[in-house]
This record gives sequence, C-alpha cells and structure tokens, in this order.
Amino acid sequence: MIPPDIYRLYNIILLYGGVVKQKKRLQRPGVDKAEKTWYYICGISIAGRRSRRQGKVMAKKQQYGNESITLLKGEDRVRKRPAVIFGSDSIEGCEHAAFEIITNAIDEAREGYGKKITVVRYLDKSLEVRDMGRGIPVDWNAKENRYNWELVFCELYAGGKYDSNSGGSYEYALGLNGLGLVSTQYASEYMTAEIKTGGFLYKLSFRKGRPDGEMVKEPYSGRDTGTTIRWRPDPEVFTDIDIPAEYFTESLKRQAVVNDGVTFIFKNEISSGRFETQTFLYTGGIDQYVTEFAGEDALTSVRSFSAERTGRDAEDRPEYKLKMRFAVCFSDKKTLKEYYHNSSPLEYGGSPDAAVKSAFVSAIDKYLKNENKYTKGEGKISFSDVEDSLILVSSSFSTMTSYENQTKKAINNKFIRDAMTDYLKTQLEIWFMENRLDAQKIADRVLINMRSRVRAEATRQATKKTLAAGRSMVDRVEKFVDCRSRDVSEREIFIVEGDSALGACKQARDGSFQAIMPIRGKILNCLKADFHRILASDVIMDLVRVLGCGIELRGRTKGAKGIQEFSLDNLRWRRVIICTDADVDGYQIRTLVLAMIYALMPGLIYEGRVFIAESPLYEITSKDGVWFAYNEQEKADALSQIGDKKRTVQRSKGLGENDADMMWMTTMNPATRRLIKVNPDPDSEEMARMFELLLGDDLQGRKDYIAVNGSKYIDLTDVM
Repeated sequence: MIPPDIYRLYNIILLYGGVVKQKKRLQRPGVDKAEKTWYYICGISIAGRRSRRQGKVMAKKQQYGNESITLLKGEDRVRKRPAVIFGSDSIEGCEHAAFEIITNAIDEAREGYGKKITVVRYLDKSLEVRDMGRGIPVDWNAKENRYNWELVFCELYAGGKYDSNSGGSYEYALGLNGLGLVSTQYASEYMTAEIKTGGFLYKLSFRKGRPDGEMVKEPYSGRDTGTTIRWRPDPEVFTDIDIPAEYFTESLKRQAVVNDGVTFIFKNEISSGRFETQTFLYTGGIDQYVTEFAGEDALTSVRSFSAERTGRDAEDRPEYKLKMRFAVCFSDKKTLKEYYHNSSPLEYGGSPDAAVKSAFVSAIDKYLKNENKYTKGEGKISFSDVEDSLILVSSSFSTMTSYENQTKKAINNKFIRDAMTDYLKTQLEIWFMENRLDAQKIADRVLINMRSRVRAEATRQATKKTLAAGRSMVDRVEKFVDCRSRDVSEREIFIVEGDSALGACKQARDGSFQAIMPIRGKILNCLKADFHRILASDVIMDLVRVLGCGIELRGRTKGAKGIQEFSLDNLRWRRVIICTDADVDGYQIRTLVLAMIYALMPGLIYEGRVFIAESPLYEITSKDGVWFAYNEQEKADALSQIGDKKRTVQRSKGLGENDADMMWMTTMNPATRRLIKVNPDPDSEEMARMFELLLGDDLQGRKDYIAVNGSKYIDLTDVM
C-alpha cells in the first residue's frame, strides 16, 4: 500500500505538471524545486535556460525622477543620437554624413566657384573631399564676436545659407540648416581642414567632436582657393564606417548628371599609396543621361522641358524662385524615375513626384479620350500604367526649400508641386499635338500596360478568393493579435494565459515581430483525450490555425476534414513561446500546452521551435531601484547587494497585473528576457514512454513511479 505522504506528493506533482527525471541535470544553482518537478516532463531539458549575458543575475529598473532628465551638450547632441541627424547609426547614416561634406563643395561649384571636386576613400576608412571654391570663412566674425571656425565646425544651426532667397552668398543651396558639416565633425574620430582663402592657409584639427589645438593661420601666395576636409567616421558613433566604393561612384555620377559641367573625381586607395581613379562629367546634363540610359530601347525621342517660375507656398509666406527641368522618353523595355532638388536625390520624391503623377495621367488620359482609344467599359489609366514604360529625370532648384527632414529624401513645397504640375501637363499636351507618332506609340503602350494590369488584378483576386478560406480561419481566431512582419525568420508568437495577460503583453510587445495568442484556462490533456474531442476543442484548434503548420494525423483522418497534414514549411513563426504565470496553475497550463504540441505536432519540439518564457518570482524594491529575481538564489543575491537599505520584497504579480515596462524588460525584450528552449530527449522512445507514463492513462504506473522516485526530487519536509 502506498503511504499517505506519497499520495500528497503525487497530487502536488500533478499540479506542477510532471516529475523531474535526471537529478544531476537539475541540481544547478537557480533552479527552484517547483520548477524541477515540471522540467522533467518526458526528457525536456533546461538547455538554453539563459538567453541573456552570462553573469547577469537579475534585471534592475532605475527609478524615474527629476534627476532622470538630462541635457545633451556639444558633440553629445550628435554622438549619442546620430540617427536624428543622419537617419540611422548604421552604414546608411555614415554615408549621409559623407554626403553632407560633398554637398558643401557642390554648392560652391554651382555658384561658379571651381568646376572640379575630388573625393578620396583611404584604406583606413577615412575620407577626404577637396573643392576649388572660395574657401570656408573661418576667421574672426565681429557680428557674432567669435571665430567663424567655431561656428561652422562646432555649433549646430550656424551657416551662411540662410539668406538664399534674399540675395545671399548662395542662391540655390543644397545645404540649408547649418547642420551638415558640424554634425559630421561631431561624429568623427578625427577631422582636419585646410582652407585657402584671402591669401592665407588655415589649418584646423578636431578629435571626437572637439577642437584639437588652436587654428593655424599662415600666409599663402598661391592663386588657388578652396577647402580640403579629411575625416574618419567614428566607430563609436556608427555601427559600420566602411562605406563601399560603389556608394561614391553612384553618388558622384548622379551629381555629375544634375550639375552639368562640373567634374567629379573619385580616388579609391586599393593598396598603400596606390589609387584607382574614376571621373564623372556630363556636359549635357540630364538629357545626356536619359539618352544614354534609354539607348536603342527608346520607344520615342528624348524630350527636354525647362522653365523658371516665381511663387509662394501660402499667402503669408515669402515669394521664391524655382528652376525646373525634365528629360523624358518612353520605352517598352526599360523604366527609370529619378528626382533631384538642389542636386539632392529625392528617394521619396514628394512635390516633384506628385506633380509628375498628376501631369502624366491627366495629359495621356485626355489624349486617349480625344482619340477614342478606350474601349467600352474600360476604366481610366493609372500612373502605374504610365511608369511601366516611362524614363524620366526631374531636376529642380529653388531659393527656398521645405525638406521633410535633414536626410533630404523628399520635399513638400506646395508651390513647387503646383507649378511643376501645370507646366509639365501643358508641355506634354503640346508634345502630343506636335508629334503624332510619339503620341500614338505612348498611347498604345500605356493601354497595353493598363489592360495587362487589369487582367493580372482579376487573376490575383480569383487566387485570393481561392486561398481566402485558409487565411480567414486565422483572421477569425478570437483575440489573436498578429504582428506586422511577414518574415517568418523573425516572427514569434507568445501563447499567454487569459485575457489579462493578453492586455499586458499586447502593451509590452514589439508589434513589428511579436504576436499574442491568449488561451482560456486549462486546455484538454491531448495525451488522454480522444482525437475527435481534440478536434472539437475551439481553444486547441485556434492554436493549430494560428501556428499554421497543421497536425501529424498519423492515419487519424476521421473527423479531420479540412485539417492539413503537418509541415514545418507552413509554420508561421520562428519561435513559439509559452508564457504563463510562475505559479501552480501557470505550470499546469504550460504543461498542457506542451502536451498538445507533443501529441499533435512534435516536429516543433524536434526542430527547436518551442520555448518557455520565464517570469520573475520576486520583485524587490529599494530607493536605488527595482530588482527582479527569478528564484530563491537570485533573491538572496539581490538582498545581499542591497544590504541594510530599506527594501520591500513581494512575490511577483501575475502577468496580467504587471506594467508594460516590466513585461518588456523581464519577459519580451530579446536582450533581457529569459527563454527556456524545449529540447527533446536524445532517446525518443524513452521520451514517448515518459510522456505516456506521466500524462497518459496509466494511472497506476504513474503512482508507482512517484512512490519509488518522487523523494529524489522533492524534499518532503518542504511540501508537507
């Protein structure tokens, strides 16, 4: 007869979800006894128990108060937040920093001071830009009562291009805000400048964003003027400073296209003191570029339109000048659409893009209607039908410009948009009237594109309807919260316990790649329930639909109509993470979800896709901050670290009661959370036997096993 104490032990173990197997594996520090009883379920190991850095025992959350507010000063305004100025702290941001220096040289050349700009890329990843302009004014500024070198190299929003609309030194400047040079200097490991102007040679040196010595001023008898700046982007600011040579060749070619007559030279150091040199010069500007690009595939001749206009963005805003130029042709094999403003490439277009779309659709649609080209029932063309065969480059300059941000990838001036739209529409209509052959070719090509698009859309909609049943099943899963990413390699789903946990996790998650699936209470034990009961369970079938990988039917086809056979290729997630409270009910729900996965889709365990999110057991608060301890040992370590200071210790709340910041830091943030990876026992037959013994129908076998082995894993004095 089994002793009564063992029966009590048996009930405790059932609540925790299993019995611990390999005692040695579970004697590690930091594994509490309640978890030990659970982890053993049929050979599940504790591999991958810690996903964060070794040696970091607990998460610490600082208190937020008056002293938490700080003001970034000097170079820290850029060095600590480079993405604000450069768009990112990666290689793209580093490239933009380099472009800021190049644009200053371009502004000089476009004003007529120097027609050659040289860019050098050195082996040590440092860069150099040389121009033949007037030279940066760096001497004493009586109006500001400071040296100009301090302003232009060390002060944000200091520059000489604010008065471009009122007869200043630059009429059509790319640099506008006084941010580019100083920001690049701030973000540099070092920067040196040599400036020839006014009969003097000025030398400046900076390191880590700060002046490195005094300015040197020497008499210079040469007749040449200009500025040479050399710098090395700081690896402490950017994650990557190795700007590829292709970036410079592409950028300098583009600048040569929109700054016709200016020679751009790129020198790339390929070994010590040995350089490869490329030269870019377009005397014919954008017309030459479009002709070159279209080649023999041009469907029409290349047309060039240019004009100047004066206007304002609103009645109460100042008037400014606009110069615009378009080079256009059509092709049935190539397409190109590039926008530039004040020579800056507009990746997102903005005003010029809106003007081109409106003008081309309006002019071509008008021609099609006038010529009765539409067939009965056909809708109006869209710009996608036009751009499928369009080769266009737009280059505009204005004395006032509203860029969307410092990266200058789009402009949003209303006057520029309206002026370009009206002018381009008129010019296209004149082109079509004066060149009937070109107009006929364009009309026929655009109609072919439109009809192809309509047929493709009809096919897509038909296919979508065919596939809609499968997707709509997921869409109809109650309370499932999807993530935005469609990339399976980064998507992860948290299976959480109840609606309260759903709310907390939804607020804490990163919605770009983390999804949430709540389950209501304790699900069926899939190792005991009949297959038809499993298929009738809404909770289980919702989980199956959301996971997307199907079920291993193994001949169990009765009642499984519409259920797909298991395929890992159809799994919608990189990680399936079980996230429950660190209490008795939480352990049992966790166990039942694992049993479901083992019974219906064990391939997820074998492929290492199943994880368990650890939740902290204790929250310890003192005046210095908040600590989260995941077991008794960590609690002791935290208390030892806090010492005699006043503190409070409380059992951590359930997931649904935690605030979003705590949930993110302790449970969801990949950098600080703790995940347990569920690994199969190397002996799959033994794992299957133990699953059946501990969660299957062999009640007597389970009692016998606990009676013989239970005392090895639980100290009866602690649980009685």
